[in-house]
Amino acid sequence: MKNDKRKLVVIALGGNAIKQANEKGTAEEQFKNVAITCDQLVKMNALGYKLIITHGNGPQAGNLLIQQEEGKQLVPPQPLDVIGAMTQGQIGYMFQNILRDYFINKGKDIPITTVVTQVLVDENDPDFDDPSKPVGPFYTKEVAMELKDTKGYVVKQVKPKGEKTWRRVVPSPEPHTIVEADCIKALVAARAIIIASGGGGVPVKKNPDGTFSGLEAVIDKDKAGNILAQSVDADIFLILTDVRNACINYGKPDEKALGEITVAEAEKYYDEGHFLAGSMGPKMQAAIRFVKAGGDKSIITSLDHAVDALEGKTGTIIRK
Repeated sequence: MKNDKRKLVVIALGGNAIKQANEKGTAEEQFKNVAITCDQLVKMNALGYKLIITHGNGPQAGNLLIQQEEGKQLVPPQPLDVIGAMTQGQIGYMFQNILRDYFINKGKDIPITTVVTQVLVDENDPDFDDPSKPVGPFYTKEVAMELKDTKGYVVKQVKPKGEKTWRRVVPSPEPHTIVEADCIKALVAARAIIIASGGGGVPVKKNPDGTFSGLEAVIDKDKAGNILAQSVDADIFLILTDVRNACINYGKPDEKALGEITVAEAEKYYDEGHFLAGSMGPKMQAAIRFVKAGGDKSIITSLDHAVDALEGKTGTIIRK
C-alpha cells in the first residue's frame, strides 16, 4: 500500500466552507470562508497529498434562482442547469484566487484550475417526480408552507431539530458519468490542484446522436464526488461537513459518534435509517459506494478537523 501522504484525495466541501447558515451570502462573506478553507487545503498539500476539490452550491444556486425569479420581468430567467454552471464558475474563481495567493505567500507556484463539469444522469430518474435536493436558504415551517402556497415551491424538512429546518427542494437524479473525466485525469498527471464537479456538476442527458442536453436538476455533490473520485482513481474520498463525526441515533439521548468502522457496519447503520435523507444520508451513501468500488477509505468530518482526519486521528473513517 502506498504511503498515505502521497495519495490522491478528492475533497467534497460542505456548504459551510463557502457560506455559513447565518450569513447573507455576500461576496465578502464567501471569500472569507473560502480563505479559511484554503488554509486547510494548503496544510494538506504541505503533507504531500494530491488534491481534487469539489463543493456544494445549494445556497448559491438557491439565491441565484431567487434572483432569476425576481428579475424575470427585466431579463430572461436562466434554467437550472445554466445556474449550476454559473455557480461552478463563481465558486471555482473564489478558490482559484485565494488558494493561489496562499501558495504564492509560501513561495510555491502550483497550477490551480476549475473545470466546469457536466455529469451524465438518467432523464427518467424517479427524483424528477419526487424532488429531494435542498437549495437556497433555510426556513421555518411557517415560511416554508407560505412559499409552497404562494410560489409553488416543493419544500421538505431537512434537519431534525432547530428553528429553521425546512428548505426548497429540486430534482436530484443519480450521477452516472463525469463527462470531463479524461480532462481532469490529465490535469492530475500535470500535478495541478483541480476544482471540479462543483455543485455536483451540470446534469445532462445523452441524446441519440451522442450530444448532451442540460436538465432542470441539481446533483448531490457528495454522490457526484464519489463518481469523480472513482473516475480519477482517487485513494481517499474526504467529505467535509459541519460535524466532526457521523452519528447514529442523531439528536436522541443515546446519540453516538462513529469513529473507524467497516463498510459493512456503515451499510447496516444506513439501512437502519440513522442518516437523514437531506443531510448525512447522501454523504454516508457516497462514502460507502467509494469504498465498495475499491477506494482505500472514505472519511466524514468537519472542515476544522480535516487534516487530523486524514492522518487517522479523528472523524468517521470507513474502510473495507
